[in-house]
Amino acid sequence: MPKAPLSYALSDSSATDALGIGLARTFPGAALGATVHLRGELGSGKTTCARSMLHALGITATVRSPTYTLVDTYSVSGLICVHVDLYRLQSATEVEELGLRDLTGPGYLMLVEWPEKGGRAVPPPDLNLQLQYAGEARTATISAGSEVGGGWISKLAIDTSLAAYVSNMT
Repeated sequence: MPKAPLSYALSDSSATDALGIGLARTFPGAALGATVHLRGELGSGKTTCARSMLHALGITATVRSPTYTLVDTYSVSGLICVHVDLYRLQSATEVEELGLRDLTGPGYLMLVEWPEKGGRAVPPPDLNLQLQYAGEARTATISAGSEVGGGWISKLAIDTSLAAYVSNMT
């Protein structure tokens, strides 16, 4: 497992899409399942990355930000993908009422935008993805939050399709 986070320079939305596709390609699989926390300011690319990841996993439905629905679920090849947006919620109690912990584990991939809004009511991450503005571009920093995430980030670190976006590999 890499000790340092992976960093990527994302010049445009196509680069953010490529990162989402890379995450899908290296996903540990339905047998393990995973939870990903997506953090970043409004417009930093959280939904773009989630959308491209879900489409690369085989979801054919339109994937929008679940800002108003809060939780959207999609199913493909024995995997239930759960896309969550906590931006509008005000307390961990509101998040607890969503029952997110029942949607994790083997057979589930949970992508949580704005996880900081939910405190301890949000399932812990296997992977942390931080998107930040860098002028007109963005940067992405990915770190493992568990052993599952450690295996995932190890596979991501050697994914040559993302080589053009790598900022560091230490």
